[in-house]
Amino acid sequence: MAHEYHDPVLLHDCVNGLALRPDGVYVDATFGGGGHSRAILEELGPDGALIAFDRDADAARNAPDDPRFKLVRSDFRWIKNHLRHLGRLPVDGLLADLGVSSHQFDTGDRGFSFRHDGPLDMRMDRRAKRTAATVIATSSEEELATMLREFGEVPGAHRVARRLVQARSDGPIRSTKDLADVLAPLVPRRGGSGFLAQVFQALRIAVNDELGSLRQLLQVSAQVLRPGGRLVIISYHSLEDRSVKHWMRSGDLEGRERTDLYGERIRPFRPLTSKAIRPTEEEMERNPRARSARARIAERI
Repeated sequence: MAHEYHDPVLLHDCVNGLALRPDGVYVDATFGGGGHSRAILEELGPDGALIAFDRDADAARNAPDDPRFKLVRSDFRWIKNHLRHLGRLPVDGLLADLGVSSHQFDTGDRGFSFRHDGPLDMRMDRRAKRTAATVIATSSEEELATMLREFGEVPGAHRVARRLVQARSDGPIRSTKDLADVLAPLVPRRGGSGFLAQVFQALRIAVNDELGSLRQLLQVSAQVLRPGGRLVIISYHSLEDRSVKHWMRSGDLEGRERTDLYGERIRPFRPLTSKAIRPTEEEMERNPRARSARARIAERI
């Protein structure tokens, strides 16, 4: 199964953005198929080190046999605790490629995609108890509408939420096919796949608390990176990118400027990208998953 994942997105931009030192200590917060990690290891010398994180047990099958490498099975929100335990603070660079791997999308029994029939699961960490089926079964209509609107930007979110609540009263919605069938009357004639993708995205983000994890990662990033260390984040939708942009520019998740007692701006990072880095047409053609990717790079002050 090793390497049955997507080609690493924006590989050269991100690895270059880390400004790798041969003896540096780096973090790949989203190991997945290990593409970014392998590229980093190629640039490190014998005294360098790479600590990778992933909450999906499947990712361990891709771990390289390299004494400079360590994989931690954990949500990256706990990165500071693990690095402290490993005696690896501070680090020289941190990379995170957010979202879902193509392996997760393409494995039907994970329930991430409407294109494959399987249990309505969507857990990145299968030790967690809350699945997408649980979210649909236990959330109120208002809660469902809020997550559909905020996490998926689903058009007619209240109408979709009402449909889910009505349908679950007739029986549990247990599979990806069940969900697609329930939503079929609401799917527009044009752009139907996009509509379903937005619904599935909203549920996935809710199940895995992806935005909560990202916010915690950003907030501890200044504490784990040494001055001059690099932060590189690849995001795939506007909610993620907005938080990343605000944090890199102001050190605040909402983009508010903070000042000290003397009125000087408190800013932990210096953005190195005025605009997000987007994939080339060639990369998007080679790797369709890269189409919505955008990367931002900042340096710890």
